[in-house]
Amino acid sequence: MNALAAHLKDHADSAHGTDAHGYQPRQLVLLGGGMANLQLLSSLAAKPLAEMRIILVAPYPRSIYPGMLPGFVAGRYALDECAIPLEPLVRRAGIRWLPRTVRALDAVTQTLELDDGSRQHYDWLSVNTGPVQNREQIEHDIPGAREHGLFVHPMETFAALWPRVCELGQARALRVAVVGGGTAAMELALAVRQRLTDSAVTLVAPPQPGDGRVPSPTELRLIAAMKTQRITVLHDTAVGLKADEIKLGCGARLACDVPLLAIEGQTPAWLARSALALDAQGQIATDAYQRSTSHPQVFSVTDGSLALAHNLPAATTGKHLHPPRQASQALQLMFGGAHQAVASWGTYSAQGRPISWLKEWADRRFVARYLQGSS
Repeated sequence: MNALAAHLKDHADSAHGTDAHGYQPRQLVLLGGGMANLQLLSSLAAKPLAEMRIILVAPYPRSIYPGMLPGFVAGRYALDECAIPLEPLVRRAGIRWLPRTVRALDAVTQTLELDDGSRQHYDWLSVNTGPVQNREQIEHDIPGAREHGLFVHPMETFAALWPRVCELGQARALRVAVVGGGTAAMELALAVRQRLTDSAVTLVAPPQPGDGRVPSPTELRLIAAMKTQRITVLHDTAVGLKADEIKLGCGARLACDVPLLAIEGQTPAWLARSALALDAQGQIATDAYQRSTSHPQVFSVTDGSLALAHNLPAATTGKHLHPPRQASQALQLMFGGAHQAVASWGTYSAQGRPISWLKEWADRRFVARYLQGSS
């Protein structure tokens, strides 16, 4: 019996990555199903990391490509066309996947606490959760937001609810307001206009800071597109939501049936208590290689940067790192509504139907890369 018990213990230890002598391989945790983490997963399938146990922590069975979300809202794409299933990527990479969300992160003990109460130690951590909306903070700033607002993030939840809005829009003209700033909110407003042609669409964007900043050529093109496509732009802040209206900072009230909350950039509670150094925007402060400035075993990527796929494996093996390419040096394609798209590269920008064709081709090609071999 003792021999059998010892054999079973050895088998259990092996299944958990520990041999009979107590060997524990290093553990890499990928937190979030953002595009940078998915690119890293894809590269690990082709070139695995030796003696490294890898865990993906992502709550949904697929990741929606953010660049195609406006096209989905506009009705150009079905949801399946915009989504990358995680299971085939996980299977090809030979890693473990935990469909959970993070509840706490302790950078001192290098431990994650998940929503089921379990804990995961990490030797290396890659944070790529995509845009996060701190609902408690938004509710504090905009009372009534949790009861009456439709949050754009997580995208999986928003995508499941958006068809219901479209059904209402088919029955009657709606008053839709997109609350948020930046080009992502502009794209969303243009997408809503294309889908709900008979509805009133308003963008409630925070007032421009008085720092003399001039809008970029891309922003100017999106602003002109909104004007042409009958989207009202209010430079104000939302300070309260009710069932049929938005209270604005100036004291006025905006009649609204569907408030879409596209506010981004809040610091999630688990990050605020993590002991990681944060920047002025409340996000993880990183160096030129996307490593935490306070805990270099933590990488953080807020976009789809491809540099992570090289830098994280290189860091674990002591190899040279490469800084990611600056956004201003990359071609960016944005949804412009009405079969239009906007392209920007550095200080140059262009707009038109051919750009729209280019964007659709590039978006479909991006998603198709991850679907190869998924069946």
